[in-house]
Amino acid sequence: MTDSELTEPTGRTGPGPAAPVGACHRGTPRAHARTAGAEVRQAPRDPGAVDPPGVRAAGRRGRCVDAAVRAYVARHPEATVVALGEGLGTGYWRLDNGRLHWLSVLSPETAAVRRMLLPDGARRRTLVRPADGTGWLDAVGEPSRGVIVTAPGLLMRQPPGEVRALLAACAERLPGGALVFDALPRRAAAVARRCPAPAAGPLPGPVRWCLERGQLAALAAVHPAIASVRELPLPVGRLALPGAAGGYGQRFPVLRSWAPVVCEVRFAR
Repeated sequence: MTDSELTEPTGRTGPGPAAPVGACHRGTPRAHARTAGAEVRQAPRDPGAVDPPGVRAAGRRGRCVDAAVRAYVARHPEATVVALGEGLGTGYWRLDNGRLHWLSVLSPETAAVRRMLLPDGARRRTLVRPADGTGWLDAVGEPSRGVIVTAPGLLMRQPPGEVRALLAACAERLPGGALVFDALPRRAAAVARRCPAPAAGPLPGPVRWCLERGQLAALAAVHPAIASVRELPLPVGRLALPGAAGGYGQRFPVLRSWAPVVCEVRFAR
Protein backbone atom coordinates (compact mmCIF):
# COMPACT_ATOMS: atom_id res chain seq x y z
CA MET A 1 0.00 0.00 0.00
CA THR A 2 1.38 3.42 -0.95
CA ASP A 3 1.28 6.69 0.96
CA SER A 4 -1.30 7.92 -1.54
CA GLU A 5 -3.61 5.11 -0.46
CA LEU A 6 -3.12 5.75 3.26
CA THR A 7 -3.33 9.50 3.43
CA GLU A 8 -3.39 12.38 5.85
CA PRO A 9 -6.31 14.81 5.63
CA THR A 10 -5.54 18.35 4.57
CA GLY A 11 -6.36 21.46 6.57
CA ARG A 12 -5.21 23.11 9.73
CA THR A 13 -4.25 21.07 12.78
CA GLY A 14 -7.01 20.85 15.35
CA PRO A 15 -8.90 18.48 17.56
CA GLY A 16 -10.68 15.43 16.16
CA PRO A 17 -14.19 14.06 16.65
CA ALA A 18 -14.14 12.26 19.95
CA ALA A 19 -11.53 11.08 22.41
CA PRO A 20 -11.08 7.36 23.12
CA VAL A 21 -13.39 6.29 25.91
CA GLY A 22 -11.59 6.62 29.24
CA ALA A 23 -8.59 8.49 27.81
CA CYS A 24 -6.71 10.63 30.36
CA HIS A 25 -5.99 14.27 29.61
CA ARG A 26 -2.56 15.75 29.98
CA GLY A 27 -1.77 17.27 33.34
CA THR A 28 -0.39 16.51 36.77
CA PRO A 29 -0.97 13.13 38.45
CA ARG A 30 -3.30 14.90 40.90
CA ALA A 31 -5.36 16.27 38.01
CA HIS A 32 -5.38 12.83 36.40
CA ALA A 33 -6.64 11.31 39.63
CA ARG A 34 -9.43 13.87 39.99
CA THR A 35 -10.61 13.27 36.41
CA ALA A 36 -10.30 9.50 36.70
CA GLY A 37 -12.09 9.38 40.03
CA ALA A 38 -15.00 11.34 38.60
CA GLU A 39 -15.30 8.87 35.73
CA VAL A 40 -15.15 5.81 37.96
CA ARG A 41 -17.66 7.22 40.46
CA GLN A 42 -20.07 8.51 37.82
CA ALA A 43 -23.67 8.11 38.96
CA PRO A 44 -26.13 5.92 37.02
CA ARG A 45 -27.50 7.89 34.12
CA ASP A 46 -31.12 8.76 33.46
CA PRO A 47 -32.45 6.37 30.77
CA GLY A 48 -34.22 9.30 29.17
CA ALA A 49 -31.14 11.50 28.99
CA VAL A 50 -29.91 12.62 25.57
CA ASP A 51 -26.16 12.58 24.92
CA PRO A 52 -24.42 15.07 22.62
CA PRO A 53 -24.12 13.63 19.07
CA GLY A 54 -20.34 13.11 19.29
CA VAL A 55 -20.71 11.17 22.53
CA ARG A 56 -23.41 8.94 21.00
CA ALA A 57 -21.20 8.23 17.97
CA ALA A 58 -18.24 7.30 20.16
CA GLY A 59 -20.48 5.10 22.28
CA ARG A 60 -21.69 3.18 19.25
CA ARG A 61 -18.13 2.60 18.09
CA GLY A 62 -17.22 1.39 21.58
CA ARG A 63 -20.07 -1.12 21.60
CA CYS A 64 -18.98 -2.31 18.18
CA VAL A 65 -15.43 -2.93 19.44
CA ASP A 66 -16.81 -4.77 22.50
CA ALA A 67 -18.86 -7.04 20.25
CA ALA A 68 -15.79 -7.92 18.17
CA VAL A 69 -13.80 -8.78 21.32
CA ARG A 70 -16.63 -10.95 22.67
CA ALA A 71 -16.82 -12.86 19.40
CA TYR A 72 -13.07 -13.45 19.33
CA VAL A 73 -12.92 -14.53 22.98
CA ALA A 74 -15.81 -16.93 22.36
CA ARG A 75 -13.54 -18.69 19.84
CA HIS A 76 -10.38 -18.30 21.98
CA PRO A 77 -11.45 -18.36 25.66
CA GLU A 78 -7.89 -17.88 27.01
CA ALA A 79 -6.93 -15.13 24.58
CA THR A 80 -5.04 -11.97 25.50
CA VAL A 81 -6.85 -8.69 24.88
CA VAL A 82 -4.39 -5.86 24.23
CA ALA A 83 -6.06 -2.48 24.81
CA LEU A 84 -3.87 0.21 23.26
CA GLY A 85 -4.20 3.59 24.94
CA GLU A 86 -7.40 2.70 26.80
CA GLY A 87 -6.77 5.16 29.64
CA LEU A 88 -9.23 4.34 32.42
CA GLY A 89 -11.41 2.14 30.22
CA THR A 90 -13.36 -0.61 31.98
CA GLY A 91 -13.52 -3.09 29.10
CA TYR A 92 -12.00 -5.86 31.22
CA TRP A 93 -15.00 -5.92 33.55
CA ARG A 94 -17.45 -5.80 30.65
CA LEU A 95 -15.81 -8.57 28.65
CA ASP A 96 -14.10 -10.87 31.15
CA ASN A 97 -15.06 -14.54 30.76
CA GLY A 98 -13.06 -15.69 33.77
CA ARG A 99 -10.19 -17.00 31.61
CA LEU A 100 -8.94 -14.24 29.31
CA HIS A 101 -5.89 -12.04 29.98
CA TRP A 102 -5.96 -8.25 29.63
CA LEU A 103 -3.02 -5.98 28.80
CA SER A 104 -3.45 -2.19 28.96
CA VAL A 105 -0.74 -0.31 27.04
CA LEU A 106 -0.38 3.25 28.34
CA SER A 107 1.98 6.18 28.74
CA PRO A 108 3.80 6.44 32.11
CA GLU A 109 1.56 9.21 33.47
CA THR A 110 -1.70 7.49 32.55
CA ALA A 111 -0.42 4.07 33.68
CA ALA A 112 0.36 5.49 37.14
CA VAL A 113 -3.18 6.80 37.54
CA ARG A 114 -4.73 3.56 36.27
CA ARG A 115 -2.68 1.45 38.67
CA MET A 116 -3.75 3.69 41.53
CA LEU A 117 -7.47 3.59 40.74
CA LEU A 118 -7.73 0.22 38.96
CA PRO A 119 -4.90 -1.91 40.39
CA ASP A 120 -3.56 -4.78 38.30
CA GLY A 121 -4.84 -8.28 38.98
CA ALA A 122 -3.88 -11.86 38.27
CA ARG A 123 -5.14 -11.70 34.67
CA ARG A 124 -5.04 -7.95 34.13
CA ARG A 125 -1.93 -5.80 33.97
CA THR A 126 -0.79 -2.39 32.82
CA LEU A 127 2.22 -1.98 30.56
CA VAL A 128 4.13 1.28 30.18
CA ARG A 129 4.88 1.55 26.48
CA PRO A 130 3.98 3.99 23.69
CA ALA A 131 0.58 2.85 22.44
CA ASP A 132 1.44 4.14 18.97
CA GLY A 133 4.55 1.94 18.68
CA THR A 134 5.19 -1.81 18.47
CA GLY A 135 7.34 -2.38 21.58
CA TRP A 136 4.33 -3.73 23.49
CA LEU A 137 4.38 -6.85 21.28
CA ASP A 138 7.31 -8.18 23.34
CA ALA A 139 5.05 -8.29 26.42
CA VAL A 140 2.30 -10.41 24.86
CA GLY A 141 2.52 -13.82 26.49
CA GLU A 142 1.48 -17.06 24.76
CA PRO A 143 0.13 -15.63 21.48
CA SER A 144 -0.75 -19.21 20.48
CA ARG A 145 -3.81 -18.89 22.74
CA GLY A 146 -5.05 -15.99 20.67
CA VAL A 147 -4.54 -12.22 20.76
CA ILE A 148 -6.97 -9.46 19.85
CA VAL A 149 -5.76 -5.86 19.83
CA THR A 150 -8.12 -2.92 20.26
CA ALA A 151 -7.12 0.58 19.16
CA PRO A 152 -10.19 2.85 19.08
CA GLY A 153 -9.27 6.45 18.31
CA LEU A 154 -5.58 5.59 17.98
CA LEU A 155 -4.67 4.69 14.41
CA MET A 156 -6.47 7.71 12.96
CA ARG A 157 -4.02 9.93 14.86
CA GLN A 158 -0.88 8.26 13.46
CA PRO A 159 0.95 9.00 10.19
CA PRO A 160 0.19 6.54 7.38
CA GLY A 161 3.66 4.98 7.58
CA GLU A 162 3.21 4.14 11.27
CA VAL A 163 -0.19 2.59 10.56
CA ARG A 164 1.40 0.30 7.97
CA ALA A 165 4.23 -0.58 10.36
CA LEU A 166 1.79 -1.54 13.12
CA LEU A 167 -0.31 -3.69 10.80
CA ALA A 168 2.77 -5.47 9.45
CA ALA A 169 4.23 -6.08 12.93
CA CYS A 170 0.96 -7.54 14.22
CA ALA A 171 0.60 -9.73 11.13
CA GLU A 172 4.09 -11.14 11.63
CA ARG A 173 3.93 -11.71 15.39
CA LEU A 174 0.29 -12.47 16.14
CA PRO A 175 -0.67 -15.45 13.94
CA GLY A 176 -4.37 -16.14 14.26
CA GLY A 177 -4.86 -12.82 16.03
CA ALA A 178 -6.99 -9.79 15.21
CA LEU A 179 -6.85 -6.00 15.35
CA VAL A 180 -9.93 -3.80 15.78
CA PHE A 181 -9.75 -0.07 15.11
CA ASP A 182 -11.81 2.85 13.86
CA ALA A 183 -11.06 5.46 11.23
CA LEU A 184 -12.71 8.36 9.43
CA PRO A 185 -13.23 8.87 5.69
CA ARG A 186 -11.33 11.83 4.23
CA ARG A 187 -14.24 14.32 4.20
CA ALA A 188 -15.33 13.48 7.74
CA ALA A 189 -11.75 13.76 9.00
CA ALA A 190 -11.32 17.18 7.38
CA VAL A 191 -14.49 18.44 9.08
CA ALA A 192 -13.53 16.84 12.40
CA ARG A 193 -10.25 18.72 12.46
CA ARG A 194 -12.13 22.03 12.25
CA CYS A 195 -15.24 21.28 14.34
CA PRO A 196 -14.52 19.62 17.69
CA ALA A 197 -17.44 17.64 19.10
CA PRO A 198 -19.25 19.31 22.04
CA ALA A 199 -18.23 18.02 25.46
CA ALA A 200 -15.55 15.78 23.93
CA GLY A 201 -12.74 17.40 25.90
CA PRO A 202 -9.07 17.76 24.94
CA LEU A 203 -7.79 15.19 22.47
CA PRO A 204 -4.42 13.41 22.17
CA GLY A 205 -3.77 14.71 18.68
CA PRO A 206 -5.24 15.64 15.29
CA VAL A 207 -6.66 13.18 12.79
CA ARG A 208 -3.72 12.24 10.55
CA TRP A 209 -4.84 9.06 8.77
CA CYS A 210 -8.00 8.57 6.73
CA LEU A 211 -9.59 5.39 5.44
CA GLU A 212 -12.26 5.12 2.79
CA ARG A 213 -14.42 2.00 2.57
CA GLY A 214 -13.08 1.36 -0.90
CA GLN A 215 -9.55 1.06 0.52
CA LEU A 216 -10.13 -2.04 2.66
CA ALA A 217 -8.73 -4.36 -0.02
CA ALA A 218 -5.59 -2.20 -0.27
CA LEU A 219 -5.25 -2.32 3.51
CA ALA A 220 -5.20 -6.12 3.34
CA ALA A 221 -2.25 -5.90 0.94
CA VAL A 222 0.01 -4.28 3.56
CA HIS A 223 1.36 -7.72 4.61
CA PRO A 224 0.89 -11.23 3.19
CA ALA A 225 -0.08 -12.56 6.63
CA ILE A 226 -3.20 -10.35 6.73
CA ALA A 227 -5.96 -12.85 6.04
CA SER A 228 -8.89 -10.42 5.82
CA VAL A 229 -10.09 -6.89 6.52
CA ARG A 230 -13.79 -6.30 7.09
CA GLU A 231 -15.98 -3.45 8.23
CA LEU A 232 -17.95 -4.14 11.39
CA PRO A 233 -21.58 -2.96 11.55
CA LEU A 234 -22.27 -0.17 14.01
CA PRO A 235 -25.28 -0.40 16.34
CA VAL A 236 -28.21 1.65 15.04
CA GLY A 237 -28.68 4.98 16.79
CA ARG A 238 -31.01 7.97 16.57
CA LEU A 239 -30.65 10.23 13.54
CA ALA A 240 -28.55 13.16 14.71
CA LEU A 241 -25.53 14.60 12.95
CA PRO A 242 -22.68 13.82 13.24
CA GLY A 243 -23.83 10.77 15.19
CA ALA A 244 -26.19 9.83 12.38
CA ALA A 245 -23.25 8.53 10.41
CA GLY A 246 -23.01 5.67 12.87
CA GLY A 247 -26.66 4.60 12.64
CA TYR A 248 -29.07 5.63 9.89
CA GLY A 249 -26.07 7.01 8.05
CA GLN A 250 -24.92 3.52 7.14
CA ARG A 251 -28.21 2.94 5.28
CA PHE A 252 -27.99 5.94 2.95
CA PRO A 253 -25.13 6.50 0.49
CA VAL A 254 -24.83 10.24 1.13
CA LEU A 255 -24.45 9.86 4.89
CA ARG A 256 -22.53 6.60 4.60
CA SER A 257 -19.64 8.38 2.90
CA TRP A 258 -19.21 10.38 6.11
CA ALA A 259 -19.67 7.49 8.55
CA PRO A 260 -16.80 6.29 10.76
CA VAL A 261 -15.34 2.96 9.68
CA VAL A 262 -14.82 0.28 12.36
CA CYS A 263 -12.64 -2.51 10.99
CA GLU A 264 -11.46 -5.92 12.09
CA VAL A 265 -8.17 -7.13 10.61
CA ARG A 266 -7.57 -10.88 10.96
CA PHE A 267 -4.11 -12.41 10.73
CA ALA A 268 -3.37 -15.78 9.18
CA ARG A 269 -1.97 -18.63 11.27
